Amino acid sequence: MTNTEIPQIKSAWFLPRLFVIAVLINYVWEIAQSPLYVGMENLSLVWWHCGLAAVGDGFLVLLIYAVGWAVTRQRDWFVQPMTTGYAMMLLAGLFISVSIEWLAVFVGSQWAYTSRMPLIPLLKVGFVPVVQMLVLPPLIFRTIVGWHGRASAAREKSEG
Repeated sequence: MTNTEIPQIKSAWFLPRLFVIAVLINYVWEIAQSPLYVGMENLSLVWWHCGLAAVGDGFLVLLIYAVGWAVTRQRDWFVQPMTTGYAMMLLAGLFISVSIEWLAVFVGSQWAYTSRMPLIPLLKVGFVPVVQMLVLPPLIFRTIVGWHGRASAAREKSEG
């Protein structure tokens, strides 16, 4: 795909759309992994805490986007990410997620894991939240590209 096929990527609405899609997709993951955290037995707390976590994840996806833009010097680097784009997503996601988990668990005592959370050896941080930032950003960026591609095709069909 080219920039001309996805004109909305340059629009002012691109970052808000990216953020909303990132929050929604991460919210589902947060709900699914909530039983792996201490204190998530109360369903009303789960919805609230997972919502806040998903908003934070949305900002992390924006950060990954910004890193990709800085590294590739292309605003639409994720449209055809190639090896560099995917490597950047994975490295940024790994660094961000390990850092946040380690700081939140060991420095800030923001959350704790249940015995069901698989841990990454040596680091002792949760495997599931780290995988989250490795798997979801590529999915989110593919979703954005697909969404914009379909919207462009629909517009062209209605105009032509």
